[in-house]
Formats: sequence, C-alpha cells, structure tokens
Amino acid sequence: MDQRKNWPRVPDSDGWSVALLCLFLASLSRNVSSNALFSTFHSENWDWTFNHLTVHQGTGAVYVGAINRVYKLSGNLTILVAHKTGPEEDNKSCYPPLIVQPCSEILTLTNNVNKLLIIDYSENRLLACGSLYQGVCKLLRLDDLFILVEPSHKKEHYLSSVNKTGTMYGVIVRSEGEDGKLFIGTAVDGKQDYFPTLSSRKLPRDPESSAMLDYELHSDFVSSLIKIPSDTLALVSHFDIFYIYGFASGNFVYFLTVQPETPEGVSINSASDLFYTSRIVRLCKDDPKFHSYVSLPFGCIKGDTEYRLLQAAYLSKPGDVLAKSLNITAQEDVLFAIFSKGQKQYHQPPDDSALCVFPIRTINAQIKDRLQSCYQGEGNLELNWLLGKDVQCTKAPVPIDDNFCGLDINQPLGGSTPVDGATLFTSSRDRMTSVASYVYNGYSVVFVGTKTGKLKKVSLLPWLWRARIHFSSLSEISDVHSCCCVLQIFPSVKLGASQEQKSQGLGHRKPRVGEAEFIHQHC
Repeated sequence: MDQRKNWPRVPDSDGWSVALLCLFLASLSRNVSSNALFSTFHSENWDWTFNHLTVHQGTGAVYVGAINRVYKLSGNLTILVAHKTGPEEDNKSCYPPLIVQPCSEILTLTNNVNKLLIIDYSENRLLACGSLYQGVCKLLRLDDLFILVEPSHKKEHYLSSVNKTGTMYGVIVRSEGEDGKLFIGTAVDGKQDYFPTLSSRKLPRDPESSAMLDYELHSDFVSSLIKIPSDTLALVSHFDIFYIYGFASGNFVYFLTVQPETPEGVSINSASDLFYTSRIVRLCKDDPKFHSYVSLPFGCIKGDTEYRLLQAAYLSKPGDVLAKSLNITAQEDVLFAIFSKGQKQYHQPPDDSALCVFPIRTINAQIKDRLQSCYQGEGNLELNWLLGKDVQCTKAPVPIDDNFCGLDINQPLGGSTPVDGATLFTSSRDRMTSVASYVYNGYSVVFVGTKTGKLKKVSLLPWLWRARIHFSSLSEISDVHSCCCVLQIFPSVKLGASQEQKSQGLGHRKPRVGEAEFIHQHC
C-alpha cells in the first residue's frame, strides 16, 4: 500500500497535531444514546503514530501497535501497560542484525515501526513484529506485555526490514491439540535473497522452544515459503508484493495482495510504467509444501468502470438479507473489499472507489474451476513473476473436490480471469480507504472510512434484495475536524469470524488522515 512517514496536518484542527485514538465508550453490542461521549488516548510522542490495533474479544482489552511502543488499554482507553520497542541503534544494512553479531555499518537511533500485531488466543499471548533488526518479533504476555521470547538467532527469525506499514499481514491457525502456525506475507523491498514474500512458520506452545518461528518445512527441495526470483527483479526493478489483508476460512488461508504485472520478457524499470493487479492467494492450512498455492486476480466493475486497486478488506457474515441477495446462507463467510479505479497510480490511487462483496463460496468455486481446467491440460500455469515463463498445464486424471490441496504438478498456479465481486456502492469523490462490517437483526451494516477522515455507514435496502443488490450510503457519522477513531472497534463483538480473524483488526497500513484503520470521529 501507499506508505507515509507521518500523518499530514489538517488546517485549523488541533485534533490532528498528535496521534489520537477515539473509541465509542459503548460498543454496538449495547443500547446507547445518540449523544454518547468518547474517550481518547494519544501517544506520549506526537510523532509516534499508531499502526495496528486489535481488541481482545473476551476481555475487551485494546492492544495498539505504534512506533516504538505497544500499548494495552482498557475498554475506555485508560492506559494499562506501555511496552517500549524502540528507538534503538540500528542500520538496515546490518545483516545478520547487530543483536546477533557486530556490524561495521554506521549505527543511528532508529524508530521501530510496528508491522504486525496478532493475538494468539489459545496461548494468551501477543505477537508483535517491528521494523528494527531486519524485522524481529516478540511474543508478549497479554496480561502485562512481559516479553516471553524475542527469537533472533536464526535467519528465519528476520521477517523483513521494510519499515512501512501496509506491507505485511499475518494469520494464525491452530488445530485442536496441536501447535499453531503463522502464515505471513510481506514486502521484501528488493531483499528477496534474505526474506521470503510468503511463508508458514511454527508457533509452538512453549515460548522457549528452539523451533519458534522456524519454517514449517525447510529442505533443499521443498519448503514452506515462496521467494521472489531475482530474474523478476531484473525485469521489473520495482517489483514487490504488498499484503493488504489475510484471513482463514474453512480449510484454507487467504491473502489479498497488490503487485505489479509482469509481462513475459518485457523489462520495466520505471515505477510510473507499472500496471498493478490485486490478487487472491489461497493455501491449504495443512500444506507445508505449498503445493496448494493458487493466485487469481480480483476486483469489481460498475458500468464501464473497472475497480482493480485493492485498498482494504474485511471478512464478515452477510446477514439474512444480503445472504438471500447473494444466494448463500447467512452462516457463510463473505469478503467486503474497497477498490480504487484502474490499475495505475497504486501509491496515489484515484478518488473513484467502490465497495464490493465476494462470497467465499464464489472465490472457492472459481479456484476449483481453474484447478480442474489446468489438470485437464488446458492452458498454462500463468504465474510469470514466480516461474519466469509460461509453463504448460499437465493433464492428469485427478479428482478435484472442494478441499483439493494440490500435487507436485501444476503448481504453483496462477490465472488471468478475475474473480469479480458484486459492486455495492461507488464514490467518485473522497476515496474509500477502510472497511468493517457486522450483522444487526439480520441486516448487513458496513462502515467505510474515507481519505478525508469521514466515516460512513452503508446499509442494505431490504426491499430491493429480490431485484438486485443495492446499498444506501450516506449515513455520515463524522466531522472532518475532530479526533481520530478506530473503525475496527465498532463490529468487534458482533462479527462471526474466528478469533484469529477478529484479532487482525484493520491494521494494514500506516495512518494518514482518514486513510487507515484510524478514522475521524467527532469527540
């Protein structure tokens, strides 16, 4: 995503001179009056912006990942614990990092930008990853943020030195009675030899385990990781993959990415010449060899306008009304996503944007169709950035059901036919940049944040569900001159997603006025 170093100031607004965090004192799970007050919290340093947030679904505790700090707050934003993560002396060129061996580079006091914040519910701990020391993570005890472990003695402990948010996303999955796994996708900023762009790692119960954050599988021939080939960077010098969102649903883990297109044999050295594509990446939870890797483009269309630049996404339930419109059940997962128009200007997207919805069933059906056609020997694998060339699909008499997890042929698999979602609402001004949803009395209610700091409620018109999907927008909640609020808080109790999905929050990019999980809201 588009990365910024600081929040820009809004003229005549003292509320934006410091990083503020606002929250309804009463969540949507309670009956509250319309004139409810707000609580606020701000960092002790004006420049230490907030990057990620997650709310514990059991206790209501609020965990905030910021520059140089991880905070634990009560439900009314009273600070309970502040854990220091930086600044520390570092240099991005030190590899291995200086905490492992001395470094000859000049060291300077460097901020630690929080890049990942996930609650591991089953083990009562918080995974917090930063930008210092090539991307070292900590496991913190939820109660007091005590450091349980900070693994740093193996090269796989360094996730990425990119010091910008909006580049990394992680998903924790855990089977009954087994150790957990961390699926993590990250931008690598040209350091493809050091960092995989996608990997699955061990997350043992014992924080002192020597296997902590090891690759799930790692050998000379097969591993639980994918690296960007150096040949791809030679052709497209600015190539990287930005991980915007991730989640687990059913037997699969999904990542939503934005990346440059890589036409075969075409060299692109200017960032302005790049066309970007948003993609859905799916892996089986129990596939350490990554044979199940499938990647398809996705987006949505209204009229003649294509919306292909992913800005934000959120996994939710559809509610009865939207479920009928989509011809699915209310218990199924749906993905709400925000896209900007076109495929250019990824780092400065156009204001024209769309809110779209994708039933997970539809995504899986299109992936299944793609697998079946490839195993019938039709077409190529269509993954040029990873394979470097067109590779013919191999015909094989393999039954492919809904839970097929791949073989050692016809993988990794890409595609060029987009998964198109249903376009619910579009806006030609004030680009939508974040989204969250919950179900209320069977109706789907979606909150979207905009780049100018407005928070809008979008609700389904129930009497139109038989004819077409239609959303009415424009229940505007916010003022542009106020303080900062967190969109993810609103649906945190109502959503039917799993613990790991809820813990992700909307922390996928560094905040700017109204442009991340931190949305303006009148105080």
